[in-house]
Amino acid sequence: MHPSPFDLPEPRFVTAGEHPLWDEAPAAVDRDMAATLPGQQPPRLVAYPGFEEDEEAERCYVAFADGYSHGNPLGRAGSAAGALRVVAEAAQDTVMERLWQAWPVCTLHGLGLHVTEDAGRPSWWCAGGSRPDDPAHVRAATGEMDTVHRPRRPNRKRRKAR
Repeated sequence: MHPSPFDLPEPRFVTAGEHPLWDEAPAAVDRDMAATLPGQQPPRLVAYPGFEEDEEAERCYVAFADGYSHGNPLGRAGSAAGALRVVAEAAQDTVMERLWQAWPVCTLHGLGLHVTEDAGRPSWWCAGGSRPDDPAHVRAATGEMDTVHRPRRPNRKRRKAR
């Protein structure tokens, strides 16, 4: 019996050293996830075999510990910084699809952050507020997020200063 064209192959977890350029990036993204999404398992790289019959190369994705991944496969990265950027973007896709929330979020504006390059390093960038005096800014270098996002609660009573 032939497999159905809709059957997806089972992913396998990538082990350290298989894709040396990608080895460090999941750990950096895990630091950001640990700081902003406490309790989540660290991201892992998973690999699927090529989808076409003549395609031998595997495709790697960023996944949760249970193997769930979402989005495009990791593309080419010519450097460790490029690999970190690609893995951060892929992790962001997987987190947003699995948890149905923006990740990471700017603690100042409550907006989802995007990966950009700042001073040659992948960084999390915020588009800023809607006022001219609230400009776009870099929140942190990728792998260096340190603050849990706490949304504003507009109906919360404020404490009076004594």
